[in-house]
Amino acid sequence: METDDLDFLNTPPVKTVRFGGSVADSLAKHKHRIPWVGRSQAVVEEYMAFLSNLVSAQTVYLCACLKMVVSHFTPKRVTICEGGVDISDSDDEDDNLPRNFNQCHQALQLITKYVPSTSHFLMPILQENFPFIQKSSRTLECYVHNLLRVAVYIPSIRRSVLELIIGQMLKLDVSVSRTDIEEAEETAVQSQGAETQMEEGLFDMDEDVSADQPSSTTVMAHPVAERLDTLMAVLMAYIKDTCYVNGSLHVERTKELYKDLLSVFDKLILPTHASCHVQYILFYLCSFRLALAEAFLDHLWKILQSLSQPAILRQAAGGYLGSFLARARFIPVLTVRACLDLLLSWIHHYIDDQDSSGRQACCDINLHGPFYTACQAVFYTLIFRHRAMLEGSMKKGLEYLQSLNLERIVMCQLNPLKVCLPSVTSMFAAITRKYQVAFCYTIIERNNRHVLPVVRSSAGGDSVTTNTNPLDSFFPFDPYLLKRSGHPIEPLYQVWEEMADTELFPATGQQGVRDEEDDFLYGETPQTEGIVGMTPSSYDSNL
Repeated sequence: METDDLDFLNTPPVKTVRFGGSVADSLAKHKHRIPWVGRSQAVVEEYMAFLSNLVSAQTVYLCACLKMVVSHFTPKRVTICEGGVDISDSDDEDDNLPRNFNQCHQALQLITKYVPSTSHFLMPILQENFPFIQKSSRTLECYVHNLLRVAVYIPSIRRSVLELIIGQMLKLDVSVSRTDIEEAEETAVQSQGAETQMEEGLFDMDEDVSADQPSSTTVMAHPVAERLDTLMAVLMAYIKDTCYVNGSLHVERTKELYKDLLSVFDKLILPTHASCHVQYILFYLCSFRLALAEAFLDHLWKILQSLSQPAILRQAAGGYLGSFLARARFIPVLTVRACLDLLLSWIHHYIDDQDSSGRQACCDINLHGPFYTACQAVFYTLIFRHRAMLEGSMKKGLEYLQSLNLERIVMCQLNPLKVCLPSVTSMFAAITRKYQVAFCYTIIERNNRHVLPVVRSSAGGDSVTTNTNPLDSFFPFDPYLLKRSGHPIEPLYQVWEEMADTELFPATGQQGVRDEEDDFLYGETPQTEGIVGMTPSSYDSNL
């Protein structure tokens, strides 16, 4: 064989390229491209130009570019291992975060400029990249803050962005109960008190030593509550910044935001039974302008009376209506009276229809759930607002209360006192007796005798059991427990004021008023005539 016939000797070996790792790693690095965030201005500008040319010339790379930008919406992950346990999370100490985020938004705005259809592809990417709700408060705060910034310069996706954020916040809200938050705070206060006592015993503490240290009083003891508090504060700040321009309310912008949030309320918040805090977003926004509060009340009222809506949503709307009227300090008495007139007119018509049907009406929650919810909304509103109604003129106030014909409601065959929450029934009975507008105690006693089943206990003797919350009552605006985001809510909120009218209370050892607490939440209602005072709070407090 002639060697000249062999190309092997005459052909030099093909030049090879070393990737510095596996092919998969190299492709992954190529997908993310170069680390550009946080680099010098010249590098960032060059990279922006490259991005612009890439997405405008090759739109096939649009989604890859969007994913790359969105991946920088949270602080970079740092690896931390303590005791063999991986506790890695975001880098909270990066001082360049604001600058890095600004560069990301510049890039996203450029892409949007060159590819107008960007918004259609961006929303799924924002959804996929949303951090798990178990992530740190800092990670969640950064991501939500950046999503809201995107909604500013791409307004077409604002409603979807709000829906995404509020949906994630609801997951946090329903995963921790009011009781869990209160117990965690109480335990933290007790342990802090014990530590302080120990330190004072061991050292001669100088008062100025801890002056510069950050206060732990603004941090929630429960980790889930802390994350939710952080996100509520971010969202409330966004709402205020959107609605106020140079300190003045921008009516059109406020109306548009209200429409978006109301849409999210109907879709996500209203059907969620056990949420404690997320619904305060609407409470806060409605405080900006009376017309918003009235629009919200009208919206709830339409849902409550709508036969086309599921009964469960109608009852939820009734709960919101009563709780909002009772707790929103910014709603004037005239508006409260107008809402009561609507509710009571509907209730009386409902009773008329039952009376004229020729059938024996019976107390059935499944059949008449919205009716009972409307009744409870009236009772609950009167408990909180009757004083304000009587303040201007006692005579006119009493005439108004008498014109409501409450006696007919409590005496009707549907018997709303039987299914309303006992604490609401109890306080309503005390108030209506004081002002001689209805007499409930005879009916309450009869209900107690006829309804409560007696169960023989295994230990011997009889034990009385009752469903303490037959309506599955939900008061969505029970006291707000989160600390930082609670500051803007506090001046807007009507707390429960212990009745000063001594004739409402029998001479039994009632506990003193708890400082800075909502006593009505704890069911400290007049326990007269053997009525059991139960807690009229949200879901889990009644379990």
